[in-house]
Amino acid sequence: MSELFELPVNQEAPDFTLLDMEGNSHNLHDHLGQIVVLNFWSAECPWSKRSDEEILQYLNEWKAGVQYLPIASNANESQEIIQEEANARQLPFMLHDPEQRVADLYQAVTTPHIFVIDADGILRYKGATNDVTFRQPEATVNYLYNAVEALLAGTSPDPAETPAYGCTIVRAAP
Repeated sequence: MSELFELPVNQEAPDFTLLDMEGNSHNLHDHLGQIVVLNFWSAECPWSKRSDEEILQYLNEWKAGVQYLPIASNANESQEIIQEEANARQLPFMLHDPEQRVADLYQAVTTPHIFVIDADGILRYKGATNDVTFRQPEATVNYLYNAVEALLAGTSPDPAETPAYGCTIVRAAP
């Protein structure tokens, strides 16, 4: 990762601009006033696919109060593969981070790696979607859901940080 600093929760989330697969520009701070869920995503990672199914269900419940920004940052995934898989998973759109600049900015290491930003642009949660791991295949705690629900209720997520779990983000050679 190019930047070595702690990205603390309860601080302003770093702004960024990325293009979606159609070439439209998306800026994080354009979504102030809504809760934003950043999901560092992969077309090839089964953990990412599993989290997509869960997140899409949540989005149907949350409606307009939450903006979902999936970010494809793997250096080894082509635009064609990303678009094909995003369409297959019925994602509304996909942001592309081909040089891992935003992944580095957020210190994202896995797919999925979740970051929840409140309506004022403050990072309130970072980590795993849920507590599923290789040894625990069924979720007992849904961290993402709980974090967003806490923010919608006007409280702080607890926990505010968990270890992310999934496939390692493939970064370009320096």
